[in-house]
Amino acid sequence: MIEQILKAFNHNNIIKYRINEVEAEQLELFFIRRKLDMRRGKKVHKYNITVYRDFEKDGKKNLGSSEVELSESMTQDELNQKIKDAYFSASFVSNPYYELPSGTKEEFITLESGLSSLTLEEIAKKMTEALFAEDTQKDVFLNSAELFINRETCHIINSEGIDVGYKVNRVNGEFVAQCKEPQDVETYQDFAYDDLDTDALRTKVAETLNLTKARAQAIKAPAAGTYSVLLSGNSVKELISYYISRSGAGMIYPKYSNYQTGMMIQGEQITGEKLNLTLKAREPYSVEGISMKDRVLLEDSVLKTIHGTCRFSYYLNIEPTGNYRRYQMPAGSKSMEELKQGKYLHVINFSDFQMDSFTGHFGGEIRLAFLSDGTTITPVTGGSISGNILEAQKELVFSKELQKEKGFEGPYAVLLKDIKVAGC
Repeated sequence: MIEQILKAFNHNNIIKYRINEVEAEQLELFFIRRKLDMRRGKKVHKYNITVYRDFEKDGKKNLGSSEVELSESMTQDELNQKIKDAYFSASFVSNPYYELPSGTKEEFITLESGLSSLTLEEIAKKMTEALFAEDTQKDVFLNSAELFINRETCHIINSEGIDVGYKVNRVNGEFVAQCKEPQDVETYQDFAYDDLDTDALRTKVAETLNLTKARAQAIKAPAAGTYSVLLSGNSVKELISYYISRSGAGMIYPKYSNYQTGMMIQGEQITGEKLNLTLKAREPYSVEGISMKDRVLLEDSVLKTIHGTCRFSYYLNIEPTGNYRRYQMPAGSKSMEELKQGKYLHVINFSDFQMDSFTGHFGGEIRLAFLSDGTTITPVTGGSISGNILEAQKELVFSKELQKEKGFEGPYAVLLKDIKVAGC
């Protein structure tokens, strides 16, 4: 198939290109309560093609690009036509010129983990056991769940000599916890792991069952006002994603972000904790074939790395790093017990917590929170929080307790001061 694609490139006089070949095997399990309702296996072999076209517009050099997905069932004539159409479409994409990443043929990489030595069926058995290990109560339970075991072989070739490949294993899925009394409520959760993280899944299920039970007993919203707000779980990841987005070359080049290496991104007067962040390479190569490695993003609040694709990195005259989808933080300075002192609002779950990487605004509607008046802790629901990370970032305090979320490893919770709460 690769030879046929290269032949089609030659037939259409295409000299700049990239081929992303993905061969995937997946085992899918669907559960109703604890019973397996459906089991499905599938294999996929696809080729995503990107063709590039040099041209001039208004006296300036441009590099257009277009993508198309090809299948092995196509004839040579069909491949020629598909690729010809994509090459024509590339002439309408007026990006300023940039150079494609270059390289050589490298040895195939198999990412070793607790998943790599097991069959898909063995992985499914262990993760299923972890999924339902904590589902032992009668009043709160998992009413449905989906589990996906993935094994992918990726091969990347481009016109500049790159020829690399790797095999990776992943587990992801979702589940819904339900509690019927004193009111019928449900909580949705998803998860994703690159290793055999059975303990992390058990912990997530146990926490979700407990918060669902608490949500069933929450009947009123917190009073409107300004609070010290404690965020935990996935909300911490979403809050920190602001710094990942703002340090991306795709944000910096069009001047949506003013970040520069060496900049104190929390400002000079930091009274809370200084941020330390590491970009973690989820794969050995980016989709463009750029070699990826772990990189320090922030060190004591100082920006060390601007990251991004070859296009925007070329425009900024920096090393292309590829796009990162996983990041890590060290443990914070305070235990959860220390963070839960005095008056606070601990938001456990939102309907949809959002972090705006352009403005710094964050917020969401409260599904479940615990309100402490300094003596009594009461479960509450309804209302919403709103704030801006640019105002809050100088006083951030993180927990010593850690979590492993989808694409994030770091503190379980963060304390934000003087956050507006819209309530009853």
